[in-house]
Amino acid sequence: MGRKNLVGILKDKVSILKATLLLSSKPTTSFRVAVLRATTHRHPSELPPVDDVLALAHRHRAATSGVLIHALLKRLHGTRDVFVALKCLLTLHHVITNGSPALKEQISCYSSGPLFNLSDFKDESDRDTWELSCWVRWYADVLDCGLALSRRRNGGGGGGERLRLLVGMVEMICGAPETLHYQRISLIYEVMKLIGEDYRMIMREISTVINQFGKKRIQDSSDELIEELLTDLKRLENCREKVFLMFLNKKKNDGVWELIEEVKKDVEEVKEKRGNMKLVPFQGSESTHMAENHVDESRSVVVVPPPPPRHGKRWLDVEWNPLVASYG
Repeated sequence: MGRKNLVGILKDKVSILKATLLLSSKPTTSFRVAVLRATTHRHPSELPPVDDVLALAHRHRAATSGVLIHALLKRLHGTRDVFVALKCLLTLHHVITNGSPALKEQISCYSSGPLFNLSDFKDESDRDTWELSCWVRWYADVLDCGLALSRRRNGGGGGGERLRLLVGMVEMICGAPETLHYQRISLIYEVMKLIGEDYRMIMREISTVINQFGKKRIQDSSDELIEELLTDLKRLENCREKVFLMFLNKKKNDGVWELIEEVKKDVEEVKEKRGNMKLVPFQGSESTHMAENHVDESRSVVVVPPPPPRHGKRWLDVEWNPLVASYG
């Protein structure tokens, strides 16, 4: 990796020199140079100077925020170096989390679809970069999912829909590569730290949504909503073991998983009661059963009960017989 690192350093120096000499617009030049310095090919243990990038954005007008986002995305989509890509994504993640309102607005409005879309990214320099390419693809997907969740959150929606989006985000996080030992690399460690913060925020939001589903609301919900809620809670439980392994926080779940398990039991109880009610047979009178025997069993039967008696006499003084209507 030494020769590759040296070549990358030379590329960085040439790019920075070109950006300084050839670009005339000062904000554009400063943003471009800041991005190049934050996303170098240097050793993977070197974290990007994100604070310098954010400080530069704060010093300029909000109208120029788009220049920084454009420079980061251009750098990201123009590289096949795994460490440059990771540094670009880390910087963009910091912009999403800690950037000014103008920066956040720029990145959320930059595209209505996937912004990063690195599904084809591969660095085939050696075995490690090949494995780390999986982390780049996964990290980009997580950030895209987070942006989509933010857009949908701002657009409103009911508790059930909101819960499904949050569960989808947790499932996306759980899709992390199995090669967790790469967390020994400082870049991957930083990635996991930032996503861990996002994960805890998502779980707090899930807790808020689930708390709205009290027993009374669950009992009053439709069968469709009950089924959807149960499915979402089971999907969450399927993620539990993986996120514990990823973030090593078995004791730091703030009771969220216990709440999920409790609400899931309440939902299953309501579903079971409704199922049992549907299985209870109709207990009709003896005359009703006699009438049903004269109707083809393959047809549905409706029995019309007699009206209340008038002055102690049957209607039209005729002995009442149940009226049986069949629908074939």
